[in-house]
Formats: sequence, structure tokens, C-alpha cells
Amino acid sequence: MKSPRFVFSRRAFALSLFSAILLCAAFPLITWAIQLWDVPIAVDEPSPTLSQSNNSPAIFMLPEHPGDEPLAEEGRPLYDSYLTNERLRANLPLSLPTAQPYKAAKVVYLTFDDGPDPQNTPAVLDILKKEQVKATFFLVGTQIEKHPDLVKRLFAEGQAIGNHTYDHIYKSLYQSPQSYVAQLNHTDELLKSIILCRPRISRAPGGSTGSFNKGYWELLKQNGYIEVGWNVSSGDASAAKAAAIESNVLTQMKQTFLQSHAIVLMHDGPGHIETVRALPGIIQALKAQGYEFRVVNTQTPAAW
Repeated sequence: MKSPRFVFSRRAFALSLFSAILLCAAFPLITWAIQLWDVPIAVDEPSPTLSQSNNSPAIFMLPEHPGDEPLAEEGRPLYDSYLTNERLRANLPLSLPTAQPYKAAKVVYLTFDDGPDPQNTPAVLDILKKEQVKATFFLVGTQIEKHPDLVKRLFAEGQAIGNHTYDHIYKSLYQSPQSYVAQLNHTDELLKSIILCRPRISRAPGGSTGSFNKGYWELLKQNGYIEVGWNVSSGDASAAKAAAIESNVLTQMKQTFLQSHAIVLMHDGPGHIETVRALPGIIQALKAQGYEFRVVNTQTPAAW
């Protein structure tokens, strides 16, 4: 008896080969789907607040709930764990607690604008650490995006951080009070994404004089920002060398009516290496004259 003969046509062979190829191609997808079935679905949770992640006594946090008693600032940097829109959604006040202005015989606030910068900001921080003094840094949003690690270092070392708008471009910045505050809000968002909180102090690029009208002041107040000016200019926005920058500061500091709340304007942004070179001499001279170094917060008197 003859064995049965199987006939395998070309069409059947091609169909079988195509099916095998298709199965091999689909195998990784099938495996992935099986694995995915066992993975729990992630549920969005509220982002942590600073109070949950950092209990540093070197900073002052605004109360997170209505009725909470604020702690005394005692010269510490001021931060808020809520953005403006988050406070509004949670029905939390935007206004700041009233603080008694701090005045003493000789008080100085060193402030730096336009950073953080990868060359100048670390150098300034090294000097401040060596001299054991604190300062206030008004940061620009575009620089924050480029150098988040420097923002983390500023915060970790107990320096005060302020908002210096997003792009520092006058034409777009000063179109209206709304455009100005929008830049502040955007920069706050960047800062909170890095250090889990935001400052409530801000400084207008170029200063408020000539740029602000009544509408700016009203909107800043409504949003709970403190605009910080200065009363001592280092002159480092020009091409001044270190010796001239140091002389500018120390000469102006001789004005007795400023000595109780001298707010010194300097820059740590790109191109300000001469400021870095002048800083040790400025600090050492002010120390020798008996000045107390503080950071800007709600206790800081207005510049003028």
C-alpha cells in the first residue's frame, strides 16, 4: 500500500511563510502588552510642597493655610510653596503678612541681578561662603532654564532668590502691567519646578522708575509681589573695572541716611567678571566698618 501523497502548492507555501513572518514581527508587541497588563496605572498626585521636602531653618516659608501663624523671619530668605494661580484656586490669600521693618545702625543688603551665570555665579557664591555672608539674587527666567543646578545651589546655601522676570527684554516686558506680571508668573513656575517653591520678592529690569505707572504697582500688590529697588549702585552695568566698582559702593555707603538699609545693586550675569573681582574688597571693607549683612525679605525697608 502506498503512503498518502501530500500536495503543497506554491500559494499555500507563500501563505504559510507570510503568517510566520507576521507572527515573529508581532511577538514583541504581544509580550509588551502582557507585561503592561500587570503594571498598575499611575495616579496623579499633588506635587510636594517645600514643607514636605525641606525643613531647613535657614529659610522662611509663608503659611500654607489661612489662619496659620507665620514664623518670625529673622533675616531669612522668604519663599512660598504656592504659585499665584494655586493660591487663587485654593482660596488662599495673596497678600503678605505684615512685618516690622528691620533697621539698625549699619545694615547692608548685597543684591545681584541677571543670573544665574555658569562663570560668575559660582565665583560669587564661593566668595560669600568664604566670607560667611548672605546675599540676594534676582534671577532671569531664561537663565534659570539654562542653569537649574545653580538655582539649586543658591537655594541650598541659604541665599535669597528673587524674580527678575523671564526674558529681561524691555520691549515685550513693559507692554502692559499684565505682560509684566505674566513674566513674573512664568519665572515663578520655573523656580518652583526646581526648588519646589517660589519667591515673593521681585525686581524690575532697569528699575521701576520710567517703566512703571500706577497700574503696575496696583497689579503687583494684587498678586502679592514685593518690588525691590536699590539705593547704592555699583556701576558695574558699565565697563567699570573692579577698583572703580569697589570705590563706587564704598563711597555711596558714606551717606549716613542709607546706612540703616543700604541695598547694593550688582550683577552676576554674563560679562560681569569685574564684579566678582571687586566683591571680596567690598565685603571686607564693610565688615571692617561694622556692617550687618542681610537678605531681602518682608522685613527689608523700602530703598527710598
